Amino acid sequence: MGSRKCGGCLSGLLIPLALWSIIVNILLYFPNGQTSYASSNKLTNYVWYFEGICFSGVMMLIVAAVLLVLENDNNCKCCQSENCSKTYMTLLSMIFSSLGIAFSGYCLVISALGLVQGPYCRTLDGWEYAFEGTAGRFLTDSSIWIQCLEPAHVVEWNIILFSILIALSGLQVIVCLIRVVTQLSKILCGNYSVIIQVTDH
Repeated sequence: MGSRKCGGCLSGLLIPLALWSIIVNILLYFPNGQTSYASSNKLTNYVWYFEGICFSGVMMLIVAAVLLVLENDNNCKCCQSENCSKTYMTLLSMIFSSLGIAFSGYCLVISALGLVQGPYCRTLDGWEYAFEGTAGRFLTDSSIWIQCLEPAHVVEWNIILFSILIALSGLQVIVCLIRVVTQLSKILCGNYSVIIQVTDH
């Protein structure tokens, strides 16, 4: 019963993480609250992968909802044996938790790439990725951020929001990984036996 409550808490934690991922990803489209850059496609290309909105957001909400249903004591039995039903639910939980790792992992990788690439901004040479060739070294050297003339403060905007997305998706990966390990231990350690023993009559 305790492990079931713990699993429900972990699944419930995915919901606010997913909602915040959606909000943060949306903010990336509006540097300084301005819509003109999104409409003119003057944003870093990694924001168009919808990593926070779709994968770490909507898809994770679906995963969380399914996991919460599977944790419910009143879920439907898949077969006559209670042990079989618990095993089936455990396997389903492992599958959806693994999907959660894939979705949040995608967001984590894309956000990291967007962070290292740097923003698409207007410099003295025109619109370009001013820090693309620095291999992320610009992140610790704020003195060169002034190369981006427009949008104003876009470097800080991208660094903060992409970093938050990395943190959120990283937490999602950890939560889903814990669920996979927990469900796997239930099977391997004999909580729910996968093998149905047939007694001789």
